[in-house]
Amino acid sequence: MPTRHTVPVDGDEVVAVHHRPDADSDGWLFFSHGFVSDKEGSYVGRCERAAAEGYDAVRFDHRGCGESDLSFGEQNLSTRVADLRAVIDYFDPPSSVLFGSSFGGKVVFHVGIDEPSVEAIGTRAPVTYTEPFENYRQEVGSGGGTGSGWGAVADDFFEDLGSYGFGEVEDELDVPVAVFHGRDDATVGIEQSFDAVAALETDASLHAYADEGHSFSREAEKRLRDTFFGWLETTVFPE
Repeated sequence: MPTRHTVPVDGDEVVAVHHRPDADSDGWLFFSHGFVSDKEGSYVGRCERAAAEGYDAVRFDHRGCGESDLSFGEQNLSTRVADLRAVIDYFDPPSSVLFGSSFGGKVVFHVGIDEPSVEAIGTRAPVTYTEPFENYRQEVGSGGGTGSGWGAVADDFFEDLGSYGFGEVEDELDVPVAVFHGRDDATVGIEQSFDAVAALETDASLHAYADEGHSFSREAEKRLRDTFFGWLETTVFPE
């Protein structure tokens, strides 16, 4: 059965759920959810699939989301990076793979450049360059609100976001990357992933899904999982 954990982060608590495989494994997967998402939904299925494939898998709520501390308006990219680092440190895996969706993609890229245990990164519709978020500047409020929309986000969210240029990922990331993106994504255009994969200096693959938007259909999600775990088996953890 999955086990629930509370992970301390800068005086706050992050709630994480650990899915164990039937046998001991050296491979761990950590899942970082999107901007207005949480650890439930598709992350439950992904972690169950990971455990069935023989991996330890961890899903968690970033602060400001789900069961973790803080309000939505108090979080930013820096808090999310700190959350993921703290969760990895808490479980102390011998090796790990990070998977992030949308804004979680940006989180895993920036953690992956210097986290020693990380051996690969997978992303779905990742935020890489920050241009998609510029469209939301005019919608931000004073911050600290209890809602989960842009009206609860503080102005300094964008100042913090701007300090994480994708150039450092392009220059420093040295692990394999798999990107999954819908061709009809109107939230984070697929051209962002084309540019990112072209700029990375490590092994990188881009899987473009026709007729899929920012959220994947059930069939596309199934295809993503099949491809992702096949990629792990052949590229990251070959026998």
